[in-house]
Amino acid sequence: MRHLKKGKKFHRKTDQRKALLKGLTANLVIRGKIITNLSKAKETKKKIERLITIAKKQDLTSLKRIKAALPDKASKKLYYEIASLYSKRQGGYTRIIKTSLRKKRNASDLVILELIKEPDKL
Repeated sequence: MRHLKKGKKFHRKTDQRKALLKGLTANLVIRGKIITNLSKAKETKKKIERLITIAKKQDLTSLKRIKAALPDKASKKLYYEIASLYSKRQGGYTRIIKTSLRKKRNASDLVILELIKEPDKL
C-alpha cells in the first residue's frame, strides 16, 4: 500500500531522484522556462511552488531553507528577484504548456514548464 507516500519515483534511487528535481528546479529559476516530460514537470511544479511561497516571507529562516534546497545562484535569484514579483499572488506561479513534441527514444510527451512572467496583471 502507498499510504502517505507522495510523488513519483522515476525509476531512480532516492538521492538520484532528489538531484534530478533539484537540477530541474534550479534551471527553471535561472532560465524562466524548461522543456521536460509531463511527469517530471508536475513534480518540479510542486517543488517550485513551495519554494516561492517560502521565499515570499522574506526572513532569515526562509533564505536558509531555500539555500538548503537549491544551489547558490538559483537561491539568490529566487529570494531577491522572483519572490518580490509574486508578493501579491496567492499561488499559481507556474504553468505547464503541452506541446506536440515527443522524445525520440521513448515517445514521451514533452511540455514547457515556465514561470508566469507578469503575475500582477493576471
